[in-house]
Amino acid sequence: MTLEELKSEMSALGEKSFRAKQMYEWMHVKLAEDFGQMTNLSKELREKCQGEYSYTGLKPLRVQESQTDGTKKFLFELSDGNTVESVWMRYKHGNSVCISSQVGCRMGCAFCASTLDGLERGLLPSEMLEQVYAITRLTGERVSNVVIMGTGEPLDNYDHVVKFIRLLTDENGLHISQRNITLSTCGLAPQMRALAGEGLQITLALSLHAATDEKRRQLMPIANRYGLDELMEACAYYFEKTGRRITFEYSLLSGVNDRREDAAGLIRLVKPLNCHVNLIPVNPVKERDFRPTAQEDVIAFKNKLEKNGINVTIRREMGRDIDGACGQLRRQALKE
Repeated sequence: MTLEELKSEMSALGEKSFRAKQMYEWMHVKLAEDFGQMTNLSKELREKCQGEYSYTGLKPLRVQESQTDGTKKFLFELSDGNTVESVWMRYKHGNSVCISSQVGCRMGCAFCASTLDGLERGLLPSEMLEQVYAITRLTGERVSNVVIMGTGEPLDNYDHVVKFIRLLTDENGLHISQRNITLSTCGLAPQMRALAGEGLQITLALSLHAATDEKRRQLMPIANRYGLDELMEACAYYFEKTGRRITFEYSLLSGVNDRREDAAGLIRLVKPLNCHVNLIPVNPVKERDFRPTAQEDVIAFKNKLEKNGINVTIRREMGRDIDGACGQLRRQALKE
């Protein structure tokens, strides 16, 4: 619940409105794990809440820590027995958490492990928040950046994701800056346009991965529905409405989308837009045949883009030794 919703709820229980503020602070600042920890509320109120309301908590099932860069991957159990995974990464500019927005995914991207078992359901705003909160408690360190880039397509769970962002950035809660939140989509054009009208200052990242419709359709089934022309128009609209430049994510797959003509096509496609290109050396997934592009070819690809005035970075590889790619840990647990 938002603070206003919580005030209405407390009022309906015959409680004074300041109780809502106290409870909200316990949940979103002190990160209480249940009503029982809210010690400045009366025992009677705590017991009433315990009996009448559900309180979202995630049970950590596994934690894997990378021996190379300290990245931690968490597998959490939800109240219905489903599992989701989240990743914690330490950078010079602060700690970043990558969260899941759905249990599974129905987008069917050819190089991703998240989609192999299909979609179970979307996550509630509370289940997304609790990934950030649980990791904060478990690591003892503040999270400053959140990327909605784990399992699931965030814009396929639109209303819950938007509410999650508003709660996460609320000044009465953790108050993470909207500019420190990135939402990654495989390209649901109507929802991208809707997001532009929400008044948010988040970064929108489009998983592009190919510069032609033909090649993109081979990698991403969603491309059969929304072509590149429509997506580029939606990106331009997002920038026009928000002033936030678009990030294009481009996973380099050896012999598939990393050739000279791919770079030339990408330049033609994105040069007219105010954008940033994030080149991603793909994490190998054993159920898939794709292999990462060689490091020297990644650098050559980057140089071609830069020579044409495009802002580009190579994503630092993190967590490869702990199945860092989306969906791998959950899939392993499901098999077991």
